[in-house]
Amino acid sequence: MFVRFTSVIVQGSPSPIPRRALVVFVRHFLCYICKEYVEDLAKIPESFLQEANVTLIVIGQSSYHHIEPFCKPTGYSHEIYVDPEREMYKRLGMKRGEEIAASRQSPYVKSNLLSGSLRMTGPQFDFQGDPAQQGGILILGPVNIHFIHCDRNRLDHKPINSVLQLVGVQYVNFTNRTSVIHV
Repeated sequence: MFVRFTSVIVQGSPSPIPRRALVVFVRHFLCYICKEYVEDLAKIPESFLQEANVTLIVIGQSSYHHIEPFCKPTGYSHEIYVDPEREMYKRLGMKRGEEIAASRQSPYVKSNLLSGSLRMTGPQFDFQGDPAQQGGILILGPVNIHFIHCDRNRLDHKPINSVLQLVGVQYVNFTNRTSVIHV
């Protein structure tokens, strides 16, 4: 098993507080759409997660050698694991292949196919994983699965703030625009 759930003792608390995990399965580390989704996950302040007693975890279907080349450009610094044999993907019923559906453009995708693919090339990015594998997102712990979303295609990511709301993490502004405050 890749994820071990722990309890956290809060100072002065007589009993452990169960910790929940928000687990994001990415298609593979060369998927620029997944990369851009993880770039936004990296923007979630650690303090927001700690306040809600939530651990953020990304799992990819690759070798551990691909973790650093994936995390560095995304800025992702939370927990990350690999499942090279896709055992967890299979057990959780994550789909293989692209379901053709009326997909909306994901707000997390900032690149087009050409520019996104070009950014994910180079010697540190050799091919890995099953390109037909889709990802998904789960809310786990401490005893069971509270929520699961299996992506139907590469653009079917669950909106991050809707999942954060389910685990009690406050709203995160993912736009790059500066907020204007009227006084």
